[in-house]
Amino acid sequence: MHYQLTPIHCRPWLVAYLSIKLIESHYENDYGGALRRLNAITEQLRSLDLATTPGHVINGLKREELIALNSTLLHELYFASLGGNGGKPTGPMADALAHDFGSVQRWQDEFIAMGTALGGRSGWVVLVYIPRDRRLVNQYASEDSQAVLGGIPLVALDMYEHAYHMDFGANAKAYVGMFMRNLDWKAIQLRYEDAAKVEPLRPLLQPEFGDLPGVGVDEVKAMLDAGTPVQFIDARPWPAVSRAPEVMQGATWRDPERVQEWASELSKTEPVVVWCSYGFHVGCKTAIALRDLGFDAKFMTGGHSAWKAIDGPVTPYDGS
Repeated sequence: MHYQLTPIHCRPWLVAYLSIKLIESHYENDYGGALRRLNAITEQLRSLDLATTPGHVINGLKREELIALNSTLLHELYFASLGGNGGKPTGPMADALAHDFGSVQRWQDEFIAMGTALGGRSGWVVLVYIPRDRRLVNQYASEDSQAVLGGIPLVALDMYEHAYHMDFGANAKAYVGMFMRNLDWKAIQLRYEDAAKVEPLRPLLQPEFGDLPGVGVDEVKAMLDAGTPVQFIDARPWPAVSRAPEVMQGATWRDPERVQEWASELSKTEPVVVWCSYGFHVGCKTAIALRDLGFDAKFMTGGHSAWKAIDGPVTPYDGS
């Protein structure tokens, strides 16, 4: 399985008190790096001969897989949490916080205190909903915790000795075999059906652009690697290009304010993929303008920042 990159959810230029440089580095290097590690580890695991691979190798890779997977999930939630104007929650969210913490202020005080207590150390503070109790709690989380963030358990195998030593002694392998032979798949199926109803983080929607077709960075990279005849257009505003003077390998930078001037240089017999810094309004508006002129144009979701996050190849931009 190849894990797909999630385009950045917040608009970095609207996030107060955090610089665009910081947010871009966090997304491209930390989130993107975790995703790249996760896919590399997944490929290693897929290539193993599990019958002959030493246990410590499997243990090490699965531990690293868990760390990388949790890192991607936590980072996606982090960026999805930004972009508002702070203030206080209202409506059902405020009611739930007041019910479970005593007041919204008490929740905020605890959340801030937990974050402050982690100063100089590593970890996360997460507001979590527990379906069983239908309540909210603040919790610490770490990327190497032995659970996948947001995962809903379906099957649990207890490997503490108290679960098998009385019957099997030290023969843990026999115990695991008996456990597998006793699985209640009907009950597991019902749990799965319940779990499948839980939606993932809602994707960023841009209703102002209607049904404008988009294409993900992984698909664009596949086009580039395969030599697919596509016209790649970097339409980041000039200030963004001057701050990071580089373009995707094989792409051409064009001023998004002058689409009418340079569109005639493009061919209408080949599709066009266009993008801006993060996959928001500039890239979308440029794609719409090209489509209005008769081009088969799509915008690249996540933009240039998402391309860098998957370690897509770039070349210096010399202004030509």
